[in-house]
Amino acid sequence: MEHNVTPEASNDIVVAETHNVKLFSYVVARDYGFAPNPFFGICTLATCKPRIRKAASIGDWIIGTGSKQERRQGRLVYAMRVTETMTFNEYWEDERCKCKKPNLRGSLKQAFGDNIYFQDEADQWQQMDSHHSYENGEPNSNNIERDTQTDKVLFSAEYAYWGGSGPEIPQKFSKDYENEVDICALRNHKCNFPEKLVNDFLEWFQNLDASGYLGEPLDWPETT
Repeated sequence: MEHNVTPEASNDIVVAETHNVKLFSYVVARDYGFAPNPFFGICTLATCKPRIRKAASIGDWIIGTGSKQERRQGRLVYAMRVTETMTFNEYWEDERCKCKKPNLRGSLKQAFGDNIYFQDEADQWQQMDSHHSYENGEPNSNNIERDTQTDKVLFSAEYAYWGGSGPEIPQKFSKDYENEVDICALRNHKCNFPEKLVNDFLEWFQNLDASGYLGEPLDWPETT
């Protein structure tokens, strides 16, 4: 039986509202519901994007947009406000997050769980059989090295995830915006946006009145 994670209240969230909010934008090239993982009532970014995970603070926003290859360029895949952060070991041990540990014999939501890392008593990284391990279940050292270079998991209790059915981002946030700034990234990620663009974009997003898990990951049909 699937259940939702209950986010903990945190004074850090209040403090975060006083700092200059940053918005990080990147292209979700592979959308399996793994990175980000939008299931069970909370959105997590625990793998991939180590630079974003390192730089983002509580109160900041992350948006993922569709890829040109999938003909989803200029559309939102998801948007999340960071409401909590923790280390991989904290994520692994957190009782709220047991449902995010992958079960490859379960539902697709369970199979693409992103709670896959912890350090053993010798401080060696351990990786669960998961989307980031090899098909035979053996640990993938390349993914381990890339994912754990930033020992930080981003949580969001304020998010909207559409997967392959996200809305089109208005043209006013593309290169015809002031100073020809495009909110959509091409490669890597973007974060140094003008404050007005961030505020205008967040106002547009919040006016969508959308929250939670709203649509299946784009790449799920390939796995069924």
